[in-house]
Amino acid sequence: MMESHKPTQAAAIIFDMDGLMLDTEALAREAWFETMRKFGVALTDDVYLRVLGTTGAHTRQIFVEAYGVDIPIDEMYAHKQAYIDRALTLGRIRTKPGLIDLLDWLDEHGLKKAVGSSTARYLVTMKLSVVGLLDRFSVIVCGDEVERGKPAPDIFLRCATLLYTLPEACIVLEDSDNGVRAATTAGMRCIMVPDLKRPDEDVARLTLGVVQTLTDAKSMLSALMAGGSHGVSDGSGPAH
Repeated sequence: MMESHKPTQAAAIIFDMDGLMLDTEALAREAWFETMRKFGVALTDDVYLRVLGTTGAHTRQIFVEAYGVDIPIDEMYAHKQAYIDRALTLGRIRTKPGLIDLLDWLDEHGLKKAVGSSTARYLVTMKLSVVGLLDRFSVIVCGDEVERGKPAPDIFLRCATLLYTLPEACIVLEDSDNGVRAATTAGMRCIMVPDLKRPDEDVARLTLGVVQTLTDAKSMLSALMAGGSHGVSDGSGPAH
């Protein structure tokens, strides 16, 4: 049976992973720019920022559209992933500040937790295992397990189904424009904690607020659960 809550409250919090919980987006950017350089492609920030928060399949499509169907995209992907794998074995992955405290707070308040990531399942499992977080989430939905990745709502809607919770009772924490759009389309509220890119104005308006850290997100969630509005921005900038 699906659970419903008052509009100001929430039954579940859904976390994006890369760039939101884990400080991995800078590493992914490094890997892609190094890979493109090796294959003689001049990757630009304008193109790269379009792939943030989306699935591997959509990333491939964006790169092929930008650089032509003749680029060896499969070889590029293999090289990029090998780069990431080496970095993981060297311990080049950290949780974002405030994450563990936020997870503990959610547990104390009995809120369900899920991961809704565009990343493939084996990588999500590997990364969460490396930082000791795999057992902190009752539900994990990944980009290779749904028909459409972000900005489509499929990942988040699947999370809600597996949590036995209505979409409107879920709050999503996201760092990317694609993730915010996916959450909104799913009928969920969203708090944005940007990583590599500040949100466009139209994206910021879709959120409950754009905050600097997960500690700020915790403060906003606390205010929402108390039924207040303190700490909720108008979506145009950081909430304080």
